[in-house]
Amino acid sequence: MTPDRLRQILDQVAAGSLPTEAALELFKSLPFEDLGFAKVDHHRSLRNGLPEVIFGEGKSTEQIVAIARRLRDGGHGVLITRLSPERAVAVVAEVPELRYVDTARVAWFGGAQTEPSGRGVIAIAAAGTSDVPVAEEAALTAEFLGQRTERIYDVGVSGIHRLFAHREQLRQAAVAIVVAGMEGALPSVVAGLIDRPVIAVPTSIGYGASFGGLAALLAMLNSCAAGVTVVNIDNGFGAAVAATLINRAAG
Repeated sequence: MTPDRLRQILDQVAAGSLPTEAALELFKSLPFEDLGFAKVDHHRSLRNGLPEVIFGEGKSTEQIVAIARRLRDGGHGVLITRLSPERAVAVVAEVPELRYVDTARVAWFGGAQTEPSGRGVIAIAAAGTSDVPVAEEAALTAEFLGQRTERIYDVGVSGIHRLFAHREQLRQAAVAIVVAGMEGALPSVVAGLIDRPVIAVPTSIGYGASFGGLAALLAMLNSCAAGVTVVNIDNGFGAAVAATLINRAAG
């Protein structure tokens, strides 16, 4: 149940065009709907302005489909993260409204993509092409949540002149999400160039001593540049949610 839908129902009841009992029937799924294996949170967007999102890893195809259908039928947009290409085929066959992007392992429909909210643009910078899947998870999540985004990819510190070519674009952004693996240096450089919040996303990309992204995570946590906030390894989704909340608060 979205705020707009709830307001619409209350207006209809007030106007006498919707019987009270019919409205009560619509409210029965609030605040959550128990499917046995999952409790679908229809009330979340009313509490904090963010809809429930389906994390695809660890769930069966049947579970993902059931949750997606209940969210859809409740009037919500649907966003599924970490959905493998193989499982996506079966899920989209059952919920054909979904659009799937294999690079990001994200499927969605609806959301607030046609109603941009917030003060400005969220810039998403990726150090290397190998970091793009995590950057795309962030970009698609932010767009689903109604944010305008700009992608700035393959601008890592090994060729730092590529980043400088986008300096003004980064300065104009309301928030910057900076995604990097290897030694994770890019967020520190970006934070030293702009007066905007920087959300750093370490990725699991790198050679053996990167320890699956731990080296980048620790480097970002120890950044000498002020104003860098760090999310977990490969957590493009979490970075997008944080950037969305920052951008909305500034609007």
